[in-house]
Amino acid sequence: MADSKDLFDLKDRVIVASGGGGVLVGHISKRLAEMGARIAILNRTPEKGQRVADEIRRKGGKAIALSVDVTDRESVERAREIILEHWERVDALINGAGGNHPQATTSPDHSFFDLPVEAMRTVFDVNFMGTVIPSQVFGRVMAEQGQGVIINVSSMNAFRPLTRIPAYSAAKAAVSNFTQWLAVHMAQEYSPHIRVNAIAPGFFLTQQNRFLLIDEKTGDLTPRGKTIIDHTPMGRFGAPEDLIGAVVWLLSDASAFVTGVVIPIDGGFSAFSGV
Repeated sequence: MADSKDLFDLKDRVIVASGGGGVLVGHISKRLAEMGARIAILNRTPEKGQRVADEIRRKGGKAIALSVDVTDRESVERAREIILEHWERVDALINGAGGNHPQATTSPDHSFFDLPVEAMRTVFDVNFMGTVIPSQVFGRVMAEQGQGVIINVSSMNAFRPLTRIPAYSAAKAAVSNFTQWLAVHMAQEYSPHIRVNAIAPGFFLTQQNRFLLIDEKTGDLTPRGKTIIDHTPMGRFGAPEDLIGAVVWLLSDASAFVTGVVIPIDGGFSAFSGV
């Protein structure tokens, strides 16, 4: 039986993180590097990914940053070849690229009936296809190795679609469903040592949503922010650090018999009926 300390050991594991230049996946990447993992940051905006990789290296960690469009298979395949040349294997993939589009969001002067199809498609592509394509490209490496871990980033929106953001909610629901499908497929067709799971963050303050939830001038909660806090039993927004424990568990041997699950990390939001 493995020592309990070794269950969570990620030293020297090669972990690919799409969206690694963002707030949440960037923080996850830095913490995994502190544990000794080797991190390949994939980001569409190269400067953002490079900043995270540079910070990891300044602290003695191992990281590379690559400019990648996760909706473009050739772009992802080029990244795979560079990573394999650099580290010869891929132990884990975190599919963290995603986001919403303002034109795919309803408002009093922007009705659902007028949402542009292209904006909706863009949201679906970056969240869903941006999960599928890297899973194909890096999942093939794992199939050849006979082992590996994929963690997708779903959302609370997949459990309870939020008002105003129909495309984002639907895309994240697709990510959750795909997570379950891929877990079964990889285990049955390739190896039971390939695991696929997802995390579903609740409400975390990011650059995208900060001023939808907190008034920029006063610092008070907006009506939407107050509604969220009122329905979150822990009474606060999530912080990037709140994701680390679940991610490490899912990446490590501690979850060796866990596949096909979507873990809410939401302060109890999904458990609360409002009454």
